[in-house]
Amino acid sequence: MPERFYLDPYQTTLHTTVLSHDERGLVLADTLCYPLGGGQPGDTATLQLADGSQLAITDTRRDKASREIVHQLAAGSPQLAAGSDVTLQLDWARRHRHMRVHTCLHLLSCVIRAGVTGGNLTADSGRLDFDLPEGMELDRDHIERELNALIAANHAVTVQMTSGEALRAQPELIKTMSVTPPLDLPEIRLIAIDGIDLQPCGGTHVRQTGEIGQVLVKKIESKGVRNKRVVIALAD
Repeated sequence: MPERFYLDPYQTTLHTTVLSHDERGLVLADTLCYPLGGGQPGDTATLQLADGSQLAITDTRRDKASREIVHQLAAGSPQLAAGSDVTLQLDWARRHRHMRVHTCLHLLSCVIRAGVTGGNLTADSGRLDFDLPEGMELDRDHIERELNALIAANHAVTVQMTSGEALRAQPELIKTMSVTPPLDLPEIRLIAIDGIDLQPCGGTHVRQTGEIGQVLVKKIESKGVRNKRVVIALAD
């Protein structure tokens, strides 16, 4: 079953229970928190205990061995017993900015039609690295205008599912040159921007491009003979 941050990335509150709390961190029976991955940071949140006290979740990671989502608590937090009832309150302002930036990076990969060699994002900005064809030049003002036009057009953003086998038959959908989705999986998640883009992605995204708001192209950097880094930022 898809995890809650995929089922509804806009959900902000969840009542759940503690499964375990050890040196790795806190594992809950269910969670809203997106774990670090795909260039998107792990979520932060507040955990309210049955007695009304609150603990800070400072980061969220996925355990590589067990695949469990592990929440990191602030230093000095008490050990929570398995079975404890808790209420998770997502740091929505931060998550929503991640969603806006991440969706904008998909638009950036449409404006600049070149292979993507890397990327990352924060709550304020994001960047993609491009392997440019010979002779291709990047103009910051042009990129910024094109991005904001796509945002203003308010295209719908939806999730589609495909299989690894089907994705093998459509290699043009895979824009990231450095990371290939696990093509052995029966289901692979795609992000569709209506009429604009379709590509595999495991991040969280807004429902409409208009939700991104105005963006700025902060800089374009050379990272090699053909590799160019484009950094965008939310205008607010």
